[in-house]
Amino acid sequence: MTETLKLAGRDLFWPPADELTEAAERIRARLGDWPPTHVNWRICLTAPDDANGGDLIVFTDLKQSSQQHVEQIVRWQTQGAGVIEAAAGRAVLHLGGVRYQLEGHLAEDWIAALAAFLDCGFDPHDALVLALAWRDGDETKSDDAWPCDISRFPRVAGLPDAPAQAFAACPDALGIYAVLPTAEWVERVAGFGVKTLQLRRKTAEPDELKREIARSVAAGREHDACVFINDHWQAAIDAGAYGVHLGQEDVHTADLHALSRAGVRLGLSTHGYYEMLTALHFRPSYIALGAVFPTTTKVMPTAPQGLARLARYVTLLEGVVPLVAIGGISGDVLPQVLATGVKSAAVVRAITEATDPASAAVTLQKAFLQQKV
Repeated sequence: MTETLKLAGRDLFWPPADELTEAAERIRARLGDWPPTHVNWRICLTAPDDANGGDLIVFTDLKQSSQQHVEQIVRWQTQGAGVIEAAAGRAVLHLGGVRYQLEGHLAEDWIAALAAFLDCGFDPHDALVLALAWRDGDETKSDDAWPCDISRFPRVAGLPDAPAQAFAACPDALGIYAVLPTAEWVERVAGFGVKTLQLRRKTAEPDELKREIARSVAAGREHDACVFINDHWQAAIDAGAYGVHLGQEDVHTADLHALSRAGVRLGLSTHGYYEMLTALHFRPSYIALGAVFPTTTKVMPTAPQGLARLARYVTLLEGVVPLVAIGGISGDVLPQVLATGVKSAAVVRAITEATDPASAAVTLQKAFLQQKV
């Protein structure tokens, strides 16, 4: 008999729907232990008179495309609610002024699955991805029914065309990945034997930036290291850089076709399932998964992912694309990060703020060697 996990103390659906609730509880029981959700989302099967923050209003009749309907969607979002428009083969989430478009399979239990993944603490756009990767009856097939077959996952619609050729490959196991603030640091850490480095120089005059990038590229060649340049893709092409690292927002502004033609490797940041699917569309050289832990080096758009989510991401994408864990990773937690199966971890302060940076770099690299034993 299939177990259930009672989701008590709140309304999952409005109006109340006993069969959907039972299905959601049955699915949730096969998804494992997760921290309590920080938002108690309520899935509204009909539009409420007054939408509240935490309401997700679902429409399965997409014929309602009138101007009045569009304006109502905007009003609901200003009240903190989200709207999902779903029909065979596609689902669109409107939330916080952002439109998340997915194309894929909609199982009969997709709404119940959505409620279950929301209860696991995933934001609506990531929970919707998982709901579209769900298949009816998955909860009966295994104690762990978490979606882990990438071929079942939806695709993100409405993205710019990807380059004709996939980006040039980089090593599957990038090892310790040092993210560094200056070319001087790149030169030093490359000299310590670290083979994957990134120059993350956010502020510099154009001429100084060119010099910094040129020095970093030269250091990579001297020490046979993979040096990625953060953000400054055109200057990286001009300098003949090994690779470039970009954020999600950059895929809409950077000339990815020019990067691909130049043979530059591409790494893309991601912060959950929806952004992972977005990144996969462009066939990058690697995907960064983060932030795993809280970090003070930059403002993050999402809460820390944590080790449990990281492990799920690795299971899904292992063998599909090289992966790099990033965000708040120190030597103390590195063994736990590597235990998820990820083959690369980015560090920032673990080297640059160490009393002895050279010794810190050696210790971090040893953690990878110990993981292989």
